Amino acid sequence: MTETRKGPARLALLLAVTLLGVASAIFPREGRADASASKNVLRVCGDPNNMPFSNEKLEGIENKIAAAVAKDLGWELEYVWWAHQRGLVRRVLNTERCDVLIGIPKGYDLVRWTKPYYRTGYVIAYVKDRVVGAADVRSLDDPRLKTLKVGVLVNTPPHVALAERGIVDNVVGYQLMFDPNAHPEDYPGKAIEELLAGRIDVALVWGPIAGYFQKKKGASSLVLVPIEEPNGAAKGFTFEMSMGVRKADTALKTRLEQVLDRRRDEIRAILEEFGVPLLPLTASAPAGGSAKSEAPKRDKDQAKDKP
Repeated sequence: MTETRKGPARLALLLAVTLLGVASAIFPREGRADASASKNVLRVCGDPNNMPFSNEKLEGIENKIAAAVAKDLGWELEYVWWAHQRGLVRRVLNTERCDVLIGIPKGYDLVRWTKPYYRTGYVIAYVKDRVVGAADVRSLDDPRLKTLKVGVLVNTPPHVALAERGIVDNVVGYQLMFDPNAHPEDYPGKAIEELLAGRIDVALVWGPIAGYFQKKKGASSLVLVPIEEPNGAAKGFTFEMSMGVRKADTALKTRLEQVLDRRRDEIRAILEEFGVPLLPLTASAPAGGSAKSEAPKRDKDQAKDKP
């Protein structure tokens, strides 16, 4: 939904993620003027086909977190299904068909965002003991990346960083933005599947996607290393994730932040269950500001929304 610093931002790269395909939305009801004050109903803007984050079977990370939030509030949980693509905020959230986005980059400026509840980032993934030298790669400046066959999600921060280092000829690109109806073979998890199949040596991917394969799909041989710059400080490769509501809906934002405080341990357990590589939250500016952030989520860069 946003742009990449050239990257997840293209999740905000993307919210850091823009699906260009046209997916059908299922609207259980028309928008209501008092939507954010709906009696005892948490209406989530959900992606019907975006694992490991969400799907219509309610199997994803955000589905589990939404259920925990609704339970804490004592509210019913409803979904409006719309692929997290162009127009999501303008056409769905802002028309009051739904009230909350469960995972958006902190600072995503089309919404009022809560304080972040987790931080994650891109990782270097490889299969243990398969490729000589792969296990030693810890930085994008490692010379091995000039000779190993490297898979990367196109137009993400790692992709841009490789190009800046002149690492191009041995790179295999995988789509972050895709149409799940027209081109179901193009999806972010494909890079990990190709890595496991031995078609590439190393993959530079969004951590939650890699962690999902490692933890939930039984790929125990998969090793994940957070991407860092040589000085040890991550630059543009890690992002803090928040929830998002309409800009005017301060009451719901406050309620959600109270739940995030009360359910911190439960939410962390859900993230860990899915193998999300978790990093310490940084000291953050007050929630709800308008600073831009660049994180992915199929990256959630997926919806370059125009107000």
